[in-house]
Amino acid sequence: MVGRTIVLILLIIVLAVGGIIWFDFLNVIDAKSVLSPVYNFFGFLPFVPGEGRTQPQIGADDLINLDAERLAIRLEALDLVSQEMNVQQRDLDNKHREMMQVAQELEERQKALDEQEKTFRARTEDAEDKNRNVEQNARYLTGMPPQNAVNIIASLDDQDAIDVIRKTEEIARAEGTASIVAFWFSLMEPERAAELQRKMQGRPSSL
Repeated sequence: MVGRTIVLILLIIVLAVGGIIWFDFLNVIDAKSVLSPVYNFFGFLPFVPGEGRTQPQIGADDLINLDAERLAIRLEALDLVSQEMNVQQRDLDNKHREMMQVAQELEERQKALDEQEKTFRARTEDAEDKNRNVEQNARYLTGMPPQNAVNIIASLDDQDAIDVIRKTEEIARAEGTASIVAFWFSLMEPERAAELQRKMQGRPSSL
């Protein structure tokens, strides 16, 4: 048993030393300084005694080239960032132009709406003024002698005459009194009275 144990220990040592030599040969590890006695024992000197694996020396030119390469990489990265910023700026400019165009269109629409509202108010005011004038004329004519009122109505344009006649009837209905319009028609010339009655039937009220 003792002999077998010794043999196994020697075998392990041989395998370990052989593995170290092999890994050193493959440059996986640097064990030349440690294994120099073994190399000397076998008469194999793969390196200068007392020296381990040497690292490659870097010259000044190599350092300059390395710095230049790093600088080039940084400049390239900065160039990419600058390009991306330019693209983003163009997008922002395009969006700004679109927003300005939309704002201009909205402003033009608002101006058009304001103009329409102004026109509508003016027409409404004109209609209200006309309605007040027609009502005032209708009351004046109602208070006049019938023949005088008929002479004035006959001298008006057809639409103005129709407006006064309709307003007179409207006032009579609102006040619950008899309308004098029928009497006015009886005092008019038949042709004029027929013409006004025909147009009153064919046209809706303008007020």
